[in-house]
Amino acid sequence: MNTPTNPAPDTTLAFYAPDSYVASGGSVGHLISQVVTAFHQELERQFEPSGLTNAQWKPLFKLSTGEVSTVAELARVCTLDAGGMTRMLDRLEAKGLCQRERSSEDRRVVNLALTDAGREAAKEVPVVLSRVHNAFLDGFSYEEWQALKDYLRRILDNANKLQQQNQLLDENKNGS
Repeated sequence: MNTPTNPAPDTTLAFYAPDSYVASGGSVGHLISQVVTAFHQELERQFEPSGLTNAQWKPLFKLSTGEVSTVAELARVCTLDAGGMTRMLDRLEAKGLCQRERSSEDRRVVNLALTDAGREAAKEVPVVLSRVHNAFLDGFSYEEWQALKDYLRRILDNANKLQQQNQLLDENKNGS
């Protein structure tokens, strides 16, 4: 006798429903957005005495750690388009913190280097970042901090999966 096969049950919980959804307060996305906004505002406030903006510390820090060395690499890690990156580098150069130099091997590549002043300014970045992170995590235990990072990684993994699925859908739509 043949028994019908049942598909695997959907174990995904639906935490939100359209008929009861409230954007502010309880939504994970809204809470994350509020935390990010507050974090950026506090970074802006704490970087102000150094003359850096919240947007300028990241390029300085990425250059100081050696993670990036070209305009294209920096634009990628800062998620800025070419125009935005050019404006950012114009401001950093005007402050005497970095310099651009076209590659002698490949004219399309623009290398970046911190000036002495840029290296000094970059030293302050991890000091401020540590201070702000620790203030935001006040009252958390070590285990809670680790759990929070694990939860956020899971959310990010889910977001990346969703993005990959959407890219495949878009490719299939455009390819058919």
